[in-house]
Amino acid sequence: MITIYTTPSCSSCRKAKKWLEEHHLPYEEKNLFSNRITANDINLMLRNAENGFEDIISTRSKIFKEQNLDVDSMSVNQLKDFIIDNPSVLKRPIILDDQKMQVGYNDEEIRVFIPRRLRQLVMCADCPAGETCDYQSAIKRYFEEIKKEQQKSY
Repeated sequence: MITIYTTPSCSSCRKAKKWLEEHHLPYEEKNLFSNRITANDINLMLRNAENGFEDIISTRSKIFKEQNLDVDSMSVNQLKDFIIDNPSVLKRPIILDDQKMQVGYNDEEIRVFIPRRLRQLVMCADCPAGETCDYQSAIKRYFEEIKKEQQKSY
């Protein structure tokens, strides 16, 4: 399941949610201002971050400047507690699943969340020689395959 961390005024968050909806990808939205972020949420982000906290927090945010904080001098637990108390320091949106994470909205990079089988269909990986299919046909075929799999399990 895809989780997207958002705030109401974030235009990139709205773009990301729209993209996920257009591609029929289910997601859970966590509004950082109405749903308190947890240490577990932060751990999931860090597990998928290449550069640790640097990938998920904005040290240029107003609160960092006001409090004159030095991230390098803070322990991991201090940083987690600070994020929990000040979720606005997180870059947005943060989109993640069990294996990957994207910070911010990027039209190209967000495609990593498309399931592998759908990517194969879109790329015509198993189309008969010389045949190509359009995107809508690929999506239709993908959902037909899912429906058949679900019927088999009943």
